[in-house]
Amino acid sequence: MLLSIKIDIYILCSEYTPRLIKKLEGIKVKKVAAGLLHSACIDGIAETGSLFIFGEKVETSLGFGEAKNATMPSMINSLPYSEEVACGGYHTCVVTRGGELYTWGSNENGCLGIGSTDVFHVPERVQGPFLKSSVCKVSCGWKHTAAISDGKVFTWGWGGSYGTFSEDGHSSGGQLGHGSDVDYIKPTMVHFGENVKALQISCGFNHTAAIFEYM
Repeated sequence: MLLSIKIDIYILCSEYTPRLIKKLEGIKVKKVAAGLLHSACIDGIAETGSLFIFGEKVETSLGFGEAKNATMPSMINSLPYSEEVACGGYHTCVVTRGGELYTWGSNENGCLGIGSTDVFHVPERVQGPFLKSSVCKVSCGWKHTAAISDGKVFTWGWGGSYGTFSEDGHSSGGQLGHGSDVDYIKPTMVHFGENVKALQISCGFNHTAAIFEYM
């Protein structure tokens, strides 16, 4: 997906050239994210910081509380003002203006970070360490998630499933950065040593990268 200089939003998928999404004309899109079969964007001009989502129904990744496709952008009404959005394989994450993190969709391997592997059909706030500190950045991989809170990196979800990764024919795990191929169902801090502050985080299909500032 692309953001134009006029803040119109274009999509590239089954199309061979960028095509304007007509329903978003006139909306000042400030953030956009693309998952495997769904996409999301945030309205930067509305007082509510509205989140729009669209795509194919996959494990309720669209967050409407029911299984349905969204061939046109539809607003999620149950979220506070949204600042950041990330789409994984089949899950979605949003950081609000107040620094709260909400997730929903497929929860395979615990990628939602809510302490279980239950599927959530609507946005659910991630608690744990984020009850005492706000989240500023979030990124989603295929089945894992990473976030920055108070300059620290937290990861959770698919870490290799205790060595059973070969059953899926994918990597050997380790993308969570905890020194193992274990899955985590709650946000867990990654240790990088003293006097470092995380600035950016990005998840690939099954790897993770971060930018740090040394203080």
